[in-house]
Amino acid sequence: MSQPSNRGVVYKGPGKVAVESIPFPELALGDRKCNHGVILKVLTTNICGSDQHMVRGRTTAQEGLVLGHEITGIVLEKGGDVEFLNVGDIVSVPFNIACGRCRNCKAGMTGICLNVNGYRAGAAYGYVDMGGWVGGQSDYVMVPYADFNLLKFPDADQAKEKIQDLTLLSDIFPTGFHGCVTAGVGPGSTVYIAGAGPVGLAAAVSAQLLGAACVIVGDMIEDRLAQARSFGCETIDLREEGDMEDKLEVILGEREVDAFVDCVGFEAHGCGCNAGKEAPATVLNSAMTITRAGGQIGIPGLYVTDDPGAEDEEAKVGALSMRFGLGWAKSHSLHTGQCPVMKYHRALMQAILFDKVKIADAVNVQMISLDQAPQGYADFDGGAAKKFVMDPHGEFVA
Repeated sequence: MSQPSNRGVVYKGPGKVAVESIPFPELALGDRKCNHGVILKVLTTNICGSDQHMVRGRTTAQEGLVLGHEITGIVLEKGGDVEFLNVGDIVSVPFNIACGRCRNCKAGMTGICLNVNGYRAGAAYGYVDMGGWVGGQSDYVMVPYADFNLLKFPDADQAKEKIQDLTLLSDIFPTGFHGCVTAGVGPGSTVYIAGAGPVGLAAAVSAQLLGAACVIVGDMIEDRLAQARSFGCETIDLREEGDMEDKLEVILGEREVDAFVDCVGFEAHGCGCNAGKEAPATVLNSAMTITRAGGQIGIPGLYVTDDPGAEDEEAKVGALSMRFGLGWAKSHSLHTGQCPVMKYHRALMQAILFDKVKIADAVNVQMISLDQAPQGYADFDGGAAKKFVMDPHGEFVA
């Protein structure tokens, strides 16, 4: 039987993506058979803010890279060593590729697996410096170490009904949740979320799920701030002049928060009159200023080792000017790095399936087709308060 055709979203250089024909995936790793892998028919695949860094030319990504690390799909074919998944199962794919065998995977640190990237610890689909794995903004994709990596949804019909929520389990929801967990968010916490993009909105929902008393979201785009207010967050418009401590005091009656979550990353801009100027360390410095002594700072926002588009030579190699002494003096705990998705995705799936959280509503998911991906990238980069979800086969679009 002939193989179906395959298409993918391909990076064509700064500011350019295109939907092109790409090879159909094989159960192979180079010259050897990948018996522990599966081939998925992609049901939904998301445009992530991290993808935008590459498309804007702010990384060393090479032209021709097939994008996409947030994947939900149905098992089309499986290797001979796959024991616990079957053809037809609907699964969520963690964006971290993990072997399940190395010391980090065995310790639950699947974001920094030691065996899936010859360049450094940690790998992901369709991302620069992350092992060269083909991305999943496509019709079909190969997933290795399938029994270990994949989260099977217990009921296919229920999964289809809640697909707009469940598609966010591959990255954005666990990433926002991880940012809050590592910031020490718990019952009664006051929390500041830097950035009201998709990860920031997911973090805000996660803080509420963890029992925060007050969640404050800061951003420069009114549509995003309005989206945060729509599910009960307080907001701060960072285009306005004034000290952050004063703005917090108006909301909380206090000038510091218990927990701070950086959902902006290295393309941060200054506040107030400096809102149009890049200041890559500004969020980190703000975190150390407005987090209480002994508080925690979660940093799910992306920081890179190579930024060719940075405005100064230091930032081009990820060297940022931080007031680390302030953080040290206040005994802050800072947690960085990729979210280990498997640490959280089953529990968050249960929260979705039992209607404890409406993550798609909070993030304002918009379903588009794979062919609409270039426009989706342009809209997202323009500041739209949406997480664009590409549905390659048109099966679940409302």
